[in-house]
Amino acid sequence: MRICTMAKLRYFDAGNSINAREVPVAAHSEFLRTGKITRTRSHWLAEERRYLSHDEVAERTGRKLETAGAKTHQHINGFHHSIRFPKMLFHRTLQDSPHLGYCHVTAARTKFARYQEVSWAFYIANFYADIGDNDNFFQQIDVKYSRMYFAVAIKPGEHTPEKMTIDRSVRGNGLLFRTDDPQIAIRNVLLLGARNEQLREIIRQL
Repeated sequence: MRICTMAKLRYFDAGNSINAREVPVAAHSEFLRTGKITRTRSHWLAEERRYLSHDEVAERTGRKLETAGAKTHQHINGFHHSIRFPKMLFHRTLQDSPHLGYCHVTAARTKFARYQEVSWAFYIANFYADIGDNDNFFQQIDVKYSRMYFAVAIKPGEHTPEKMTIDRSVRGNGLLFRTDDPQIAIRNVLLLGARNEQLREIIRQL
């Protein structure tokens, strides 16, 4: 999947600066999460900072995403013994913006709306965006939101290096749901996994 990205950025390790004590502990995690650069003077002194490679930033981003994905998967599978989803964690970071990325959490097949059977995948991203058209996975990326939870219909890839691609025959763009609220996201995934209407009704009342 091809992803629209932003201009190339440079990163440095805020925790490694000489005046690191002056900076709140959360500053660096906020930077990796949102891309907002701390503008205090100590952070802009070249001799006091160690620049991070994009690979280092991507590795840190990936760890955070997969940790969030594992916790979300645990919450989903802890709801009811009859609803179990496979744990299928892997992540991708955005080219030239490795502080931004998304994590695949699980995948399944289910009846959805008027569609008899839909294969779908559930993801977490550390930004908010529209699901793009054609080959663009994301567009109109907005980093003001720290999380986006979404599920898309998927199908085997054709004429593409990706094993699976978005099935845009479902609802026009393949998007089953999208939200920045973790509780709504978990409820929607549970609804996709519920085997009968009685259980779906219980989930809807959450």
